[in-house]
Amino acid sequence: MSGKNPGRLAKAFLCAAAVCALAFPAGAAGENVRRHEMCLAQVERDPEEAFETAQGLRALGEMLGAEHCTAAALVGLGQYDEAARRFEALARGGNLVPGAVASFLGHAAQALLLGGRPGRAVDVLSEAVRLAPADGELWVDRAAAFAAAGNYAGALADLDRALAVSPANAQALVFRATAKRFLDRLGDAQADLERALILDPRNPEGLLEWGILRRLADDNEGARRAWLSVLDVAPGTDAARAARANLERMDLRVR
Repeated sequence: MSGKNPGRLAKAFLCAAAVCALAFPAGAAGENVRRHEMCLAQVERDPEEAFETAQGLRALGEMLGAEHCTAAALVGLGQYDEAARRFEALARGGNLVPGAVASFLGHAAQALLLGGRPGRAVDVLSEAVRLAPADGELWVDRAAAFAAAGNYAGALADLDRALAVSPANAQALVFRATAKRFLDRLGDAQADLERALILDPRNPEGLLEWGILRRLADDNEGARRAWLSVLDVAPGTDAARAARANLERMDLRVR
């Protein structure tokens, strides 16, 4: 399963408008949410600027929005442990609806994964899925944490839950295929990938995984086509870097 990176995570830290609104005092939510979202929008392009903007929100008394944006900016700045601590504090620090608590716990776990602490991420996400069992993305996130800890059976069980909630989740199908490959269930992995690539034919992680399965089947040309497709549809991504490395290794072995 592909690891998450800071660039991709920046957008993940934007909370849904309904959840954000429920986290703010009644009557002030609209303006606060607007300022909060403007700050979060800065995180991906300039996390240092976002950090400074968050301090301005704090000066205006918008403490929850300021703390959320600060935590997200800290992820962008590579300060993962501190970001995770702040997200957990947000989750536990107020009278938030369960969905908002689960969302902040999910953010904390993502930061923990980036910081190389998958075991702790599993613990945090276990609390999140208890609060919001119908949120399929939380099951996917915990599966990623299990996989990062080398527990592919745990990852597979969580991906089964995620797909029970959202059967057409192509990314969950791709991740489940990877988990099945690590568990030597190659036929089942191929079936999941076929479904995923029907739903999303340009899914870079799916194409990367398809290439791996073709390589394991000694279909070098099939693997090459899949990995070249990754370079075409998602240049500059983690999936593209992995595809290029796989192509280079394969070429060395073939020669």
